[in-house]
Amino acid sequence: MLEELITPIIQRENTNYRDCISVGTRLMVTLRFLATGESFRSLSYQFRVGVSTIRQFVPETCRAIYEVSKEKYLKCPDTVEEWQQVADGFQAQWDFPNCLGALDGKHINIRPPPRTGSTYYNYKHTFSIVLMALVDSNYKFLYVDVGCNGRISDGGVFGGCSLQDALENRTCNIPAPAPLPASDQAVCYHIVADEAFPLKEHLMKHLKEHLMKHLKEHLMKPYPNRRLAVEERIFNYRLSRARRVVENAFGILANRFRVFLTTRNIQDKVEAIVLAGCALHNFLRTENCSAYMAGGPGSWRQDPDLRQATLPPTTNNSAGAKQHRDELCQYVNGNGAVPFQWDKI
Repeated sequence: MLEELITPIIQRENTNYRDCISVGTRLMVTLRFLATGESFRSLSYQFRVGVSTIRQFVPETCRAIYEVSKEKYLKCPDTVEEWQQVADGFQAQWDFPNCLGALDGKHINIRPPPRTGSTYYNYKHTFSIVLMALVDSNYKFLYVDVGCNGRISDGGVFGGCSLQDALENRTCNIPAPAPLPASDQAVCYHIVADEAFPLKEHLMKHLKEHLMKHLKEHLMKPYPNRRLAVEERIFNYRLSRARRVVENAFGILANRFRVFLTTRNIQDKVEAIVLAGCALHNFLRTENCSAYMAGGPGSWRQDPDLRQATLPPTTNNSAGAKQHRDELCQYVNGNGAVPFQWDKI
């Protein structure tokens, strides 16, 4: 199926001197590379194809995989109904209402290009770029952004990445505030994240006046871990249940496509490789989930995971967003409580 999709993009014609490398071989080599992280030289011995040839067509094939997959398998919701399906999934599976996704960033190790100094140098004393992703309740990527250098924190990456721009451009299609289950109080929809992100009201910075009264999207993160009341600890646990799906998605991705656990040369077109891996993750989750997710999401936990991006020293929290968090805290400790939450703190 995948071969048929990418054939129009990467098919080459035979010449009078030699036959071209078939689409099947190109795809086979690329999938082997993504699944194992082997070097191009090792792949050259296995498939009897030149190293320079592999170095050229692997990024081309990765870009083709992303191009044919992004509209169907890696498409950010852009209608009220699609966003509502995401929110319904978080409520049904993780008992967290009005949630439009879980957001986080991870490091992809690289060998930096010459003369870049400390541009890609991160707090773990390695060189990396950051993968920022929004994930739904079923471990599928809704949106990915890759390429920011590793010295930037999660909050800083989000402030400058295309995810925030995409949300700004689709503000009119995000659902209006809706009542929580078993409650008549209307609460805004939000995205859950960790402490690396600022708690803020309005993800969009440039909303027009007539939209302000209808849209109050929030970025929701836990209470700071200092002298927390029982109710606040319960809220942090409930938010963590929803937010951990993005951690699980990164873990599944890295352990099904082990190229993410290696250190790549940035000249290998790392961005194309990362986007192809995310697209294939969603493709296989949709088309062959039983095989791809064999053993369940926890089966990868004994293997190495992608490393968490660094936290910034401070994050600015708006008063409106704090009030919204307090409202959710009251809900999960009241009408929205689940029986097992009291044993988790």
